[in-house]
Amino acid sequence: MSRSFEDARSLILDNISRLPAETVPLLESLGRALAVDIKAPFDLPRFDNSAMDGFAVRSEDCQRPSVTLQVSGYIPAGGRAEPAVESGCAVRIMTGAPIPPGCDAVVPFEETEERASEVVIGGPVKRCDHIRFKGEDIREQELAMSSGCRLRPAEINMLASFGHSELSVHRRAKVAILSTGDELVELGHPLSTEVIVNSNSWSLAAAVRELGAEPVMLGIAKDNHASLREKLSAGLQYDALITSAGVSAGDRDFVREILTELEVKQLFWKVDIKPGRPTAFGVKGVTPVFSLPGNPVSSMITFDQFVRPALLKMMGHSQTDKPLFKATLKEAIKKKAGRVQFMRVVVSNENGELFISSSGDQNTAIVCTMLRANGLAILPAERDYFAAGERVPVQFI
Repeated sequence: MSRSFEDARSLILDNISRLPAETVPLLESLGRALAVDIKAPFDLPRFDNSAMDGFAVRSEDCQRPSVTLQVSGYIPAGGRAEPAVESGCAVRIMTGAPIPPGCDAVVPFEETEERASEVVIGGPVKRCDHIRFKGEDIREQELAMSSGCRLRPAEINMLASFGHSELSVHRRAKVAILSTGDELVELGHPLSTEVIVNSNSWSLAAAVRELGAEPVMLGIAKDNHASLREKLSAGLQYDALITSAGVSAGDRDFVREILTELEVKQLFWKVDIKPGRPTAFGVKGVTPVFSLPGNPVSSMITFDQFVRPALLKMMGHSQTDKPLFKATLKEAIKKKAGRVQFMRVVVSNENGELFISSSGDQNTAIVCTMLRANGLAILPAERDYFAAGERVPVQFI
């Protein structure tokens, strides 16, 4: 049964279960999905502090074009605040040091002139200048991060500020990858004109690892019942299984048949897209099985559109879709109506506006156009012509 692109994506995501959480060291959580909400345990900053190296002053003393103040103290970063600063005085202060009582502004060194135990301020000075105030970043008990967010270096910074040395994140998915076909050989095998290197497994494994999941390469299943059954059975022991080739209408395309024998419930086996129409999806219990086409470009594009969001959801991520942008076509495009087309394109920024042009031959065996492309134009199924100058949706790849 053939599905529309939108129906296929929805059906896949509806059949994906999230993996359980585990506690890992803080740095090991990078790129993974947070499994709990995080609230600030205290204000950040924890106290009013200087944003510059300079002098802490009372702004009311510094409203004339020039004023000379007595330097009454020094506070280094990590030091303690001085007693209240009296009128007519200033305190030498370093970045990050606490603001002493009585002061309400900091004047950077480069805006002052020091003379022995005095400093000349070229005012006027505004109240609150160059002070980082307690809680201005985040308040105690404020929600800092929601479950499902992807942990980037910025999140790691704040979590470390909160004192988290360990963190609860969703487990990484272990994803089995299997290529099929008698014509394939493994990397390192002596090459001849009659064989094809199993490159799909490597690109799929790279895509899985890029998401933060763990690829398990099962090798090649030959085009016979015994080999396919053995390899597919092994793949079903992991969190997800991806196969490449063997699901179209060829005489030796047995993958669907054997998956059915292995009690995989097949939910669809064709999608109205180009490239990638012979894409199938099924489940055995909570284990999803993605059967992707054998042509290398089709394999990479269908992974990006179907497997990527599913694995991200499985690993707890709340954001599973790539952002869509509008870009202007530099040339007219013709296509057949009836299927969503993913066109490999070069996206360029010209004076702040995004433009796209074809990256070359769109044949699904031409990998060079994937190398040149940095985006996919997503052309709606019902349309057959797009004029130059028209804006269409694009994803970066």
